[in-house]
Amino acid sequence: SKHLEEEKKKTEALLYAMLPQHVANQLKEGKQVEAGEFKECTILFSDVVTFTNICAQCEPIQIVLMLNSMYLRFDRLTTVHDVYKVETIGDAYMVVGGVPVPVPTHAERVANFALGMIMAAKGVQNPVSGNPIQIRVGIHTGPVLAGVVGEKMPRYCLFGDTVNIASRMESHGVPSKIHLSSSAYQCLKYKNFEITERGEIEVKGKGKMHTYFLIRNKS
Repeated sequence: SKHLEEEKKKTEALLYAMLPQHVANQLKEGKQVEAGEFKECTILFSDVVTFTNICAQCEPIQIVLMLNSMYLRFDRLTTVHDVYKVETIGDAYMVVGGVPVPVPTHAERVANFALGMIMAAKGVQNPVSGNPIQIRVGIHTGPVLAGVVGEKMPRYCLFGDTVNIASRMESHGVPSKIHLSSSAYQCLKYKNFEITERGEIEVKGKGKMHTYFLIRNKS
């Protein structure tokens, strides 16, 4: 039974590593986790510029070390700024503010996290050039549905158009810049951030969108 206890502890540790705390608590107590609707949250996507080229020119171990170094830095920042890391896929990193616990400061938290990411990336080396890697960051604010998906490897997933637009903000972004949708801008414009206008851009599947760049926190 001691062995069983240890296994149970390991399973619980894994559960808490993969899911938000209060969601893991509910699962641990054998409760069904209801899918939740969040009226407003802020989602961020980032990825590594020219990642495909880096992969083509490097040993797999170099890629793993680079991503590890990057994720370690980003993960620390999620704790500092109290945002939730939803997932990483390859070189892409996704976080959310205001989910699973709604907070009025969701946009500021994500904005400060993004500024931290740009700084942190400067400490990660591109194995091809030896220079620091460059990341692209996109942020969008809107409503989402969120819930636990899967039984064997449960994951807390976000759904809805807000996720797609945040992803588009990243893919239509510029290296080493933080690209904001107009709804993210609306949440941040009176919060002591320096923001510049990018103007109108054509976004795949969305038509024309007015976007902005987040420069720095002025406080």
